[in-house]
Amino acid sequence: MTDPLPLLYARHLARDRRRSAHTVRAYQATAERLVAFLQSHWGEAIDPAALARVSAADLRAFLAHRRGDGIGNASAARELSAVRGFLAFAGAEPPRLRGPRIKPGVPRPIAPDEAIALAEEVAEDATTPWIGARDWAVLLLLYGAGLRIGEALGLTGAVLPLGETISVTGKRAKTRLVPLLPPVREAIERYVALQPWGVARDAELFRGARGGPLSAGVVRRSVRVARARLGLSHRTTPHALRHSFATHLLGRGADLRALQELLGHASLTSTQVYTAVDAAHLLDVYRNAHPRA
Repeated sequence: MTDPLPLLYARHLARDRRRSAHTVRAYQATAERLVAFLQSHWGEAIDPAALARVSAADLRAFLAHRRGDGIGNASAARELSAVRGFLAFAGAEPPRLRGPRIKPGVPRPIAPDEAIALAEEVAEDATTPWIGARDWAVLLLLYGAGLRIGEALGLTGAVLPLGETISVTGKRAKTRLVPLLPPVREAIERYVALQPWGVARDAELFRGARGGPLSAGVVRRSVRVARARLGLSHRTTPHALRHSFATHLLGRGADLRALQELLGHASLTSTQVYTAVDAAHLLDVYRNAHPRA
């Protein structure tokens, strides 16, 4: 007996695409919901040939059905991204359908496994091993050290050899010391060992494919491609990794003043936005877990 398509899709994501366990579970659940909906909607078994007939109207009906389950715009957008991936896996051409608009709000943190999956996806998509090592190191600096993308790309060879902290020049030329976690330090050292250009003290640490300074636009484009493949929100940007760094530290009891120093905020007011983010996360946990919520 042939395994169900959603299960085959999950195996493909785990084995061939090396997606995180979180992503595999989420995509498989979406594929199962779509198949169940189409079976009820059309009154027939769903196979690859049936999936090839899925229209934009069918997807709108599916999303309307999911809306009835109480999902919001962000969840609907993620659901649509996952559906497109499943249809493409099944050999169908995903219909063109604009996703729901998501209003900007307070920074939304990325779950730790999603942050790592994003960095892995960007690195795996690189054309050469040294570029993959570069992209991995840059994104770990954003998530593991809370740097702005401009701060990471502004680092020079003067930071080498690496120690337990790194000196970062932020806005208004303000310098701060940021702790380096071992995985972040190892990622930078691996990139330095692989890159073919050498590292001068007064030259940019991170180089583009032709040896010039790495552009922030290159990093942003790579993240856009990776997040689409992973079905992550459009708000999953390089800067969102910095938001996640701050939110996860705050959630583990970090002092707000210490966090202000780590992030390089001139004013505590800028840092206090993360208290709203953390409160929103706690409310989500409460609503999902409390029996009387």
